[in-house]
Amino acid sequence: MSLLLSLQGALGQGILWGFMALGVFVTFRLLDFADLTVDGSFATGGAVCAIALTNGVDPIISLLVATLAGFIAGLVTGLLHTKCKIPAILAGILTQIGLYSINLRIMGRSNIPLLRIETLFKGLANQTNLSLNMVVIIIGVIFAVIVIALLYWFFGTELGSAIRATGNNEQMVRSLGVNTNFTKVLALMISNGLVAFSGAIIAQQQGSADVRMGTGAIVIGLASIVIGEVIFGKKGGFAVKLLAIMLGSIVYRFVIVIVLQLGLNTDDLKLLTAIIVAVALTIPVIMNKRKQLSMYKKLTGKEIEDHA
Repeated sequence: MSLLLSLQGALGQGILWGFMALGVFVTFRLLDFADLTVDGSFATGGAVCAIALTNGVDPIISLLVATLAGFIAGLVTGLLHTKCKIPAILAGILTQIGLYSINLRIMGRSNIPLLRIETLFKGLANQTNLSLNMVVIIIGVIFAVIVIALLYWFFGTELGSAIRATGNNEQMVRSLGVNTNFTKVLALMISNGLVAFSGAIIAQQQGSADVRMGTGAIVIGLASIVIGEVIFGKKGGFAVKLLAIMLGSIVYRFVIVIVLQLGLNTDDLKLLTAIIVAVALTIPVIMNKRKQLSMYKKLTGKEIEDHA
């Protein structure tokens, strides 16, 4: 019974963290940009949302304001990279470091409790008498459908296609007259907007915002992406890929819960996450090598038969 309740909670957590994974996917897979702003912008989303809630702003409006803050964080990273010609990784690190101080300025202290504040989840739980875990799942699924639908629509437009093409072949896209600096900045804004949205909705769900809540977020996002690709494959349409990332985030949370139930020390969670990412990245390489070896053996055997 305890495991079932834990898995129910992990399902809700997986969906909410899945928005962050979708943001990482935009830069990591579509743009081929290693953006380390994520750890900072995730906490920024939580900080802005917490301050908005404590000042009486509606929970939904708080999420939108937090998402806007994420857009601004992505804009800064994009300008550092495109205008100041700072390498992608370093630009993300600089923004991430700066955001730590900015987040402290926003909150005024390192942690803001929201236990006595009316959040999106508490409001629905009080109105429906459902358990908090069920409310998290319901709201998470609703937002997931909306976000995935919007991403699917946008990246099917001419501008969205230009962003995807920039990640595939920047030189070719530039030769066609597309401003690749603009597409990079826009993609970074969308990515960090999603990350900040995830931080904001998780702050509402867990009842607090902390300046360090984004630590390791980039690794969790990568884990969700890789797990989704390994389990559900890279084939299929764009909508399938987006759904696979969300499911990968849920699977990651399930793995964490099961391992904790088996007695893993919580201090080892970061190590476990690193191992999961390393294994998930290694599996496709091994499978590809075995596939190539199998094809080589078939071709060699066919040549021998033809020669005979």
